[in-house]
Amino acid sequence: MIRDTIKTALVTAMKSGDKQSTATIRLIQSAIKNKDIELRTAAATTDDDAVVTEVLQKMIKQRRESVTMYRQGNREELAAQEESEIAVIERFLPAQLSDEEAQAKVREIVAELGATSMKDMGRVMAAVKERLGTSIEPARASGLVKGALSGA
Repeated sequence: MIRDTIKTALVTAMKSGDKQSTATIRLIQSAIKNKDIELRTAAATTDDDAVVTEVLQKMIKQRRESVTMYRQGNREELAAQEESEIAVIERFLPAQLSDEEAQAKVREIVAELGATSMKDMGRVMAAVKERLGTSIEPARASGLVKGALSGA
């Protein structure tokens, strides 16, 4: 489970004196704990690794947006800090599909659903999320679906 990997990584980072990794992993654990609290009221139980992966992907998305804003504001040191956090968070994500594999799978789903225009974007994204789940980031999937639908 990803949670166990994160706990083990925290202990390792603390023992090695890696303050950057320790701080980032603690942020990850805090975000996961917040998600757990949020899900307590949910009726349906979900796969734990899927929940953790969703939290990690959200954290990466937030940091990438911050990097963009910091670079626009000429704050390179803050952008570098965010990028180092992204690198630590990415260590815990499941293996992602390569660009070629992801494009092929998205095209396959588009063809299977008979999607022909951007009006079908929601339907295709739902199928992509269901079938590919944690093996592709939602933002990346969205770009690939848009490309496939505009080229179809």
